[in-house]
Amino acid sequence: MLDCKQNTELLSQSYERPVTLGERIAMRMHLLMCRGCRNFEKQLVFIRKAARELPRKL
Repeated sequence: MLDCKQNTELLSQSYERPVTLGERIAMRMHLLMCRGCRNFEKQLVFIRKAARELPRKL
């Protein structure tokens, strides 16, 4: 079972590299039980979406 630190690191890495089936299962199991990590995941999704919508040149 992952702790919060391991889970948040893996969530962040999952946007940079493919995660294994075992890692994905461990993340989802943790997220089912941890509101803080679910919030962190929502924040990651929001930040990535906002970054994609930024103009290429400022």
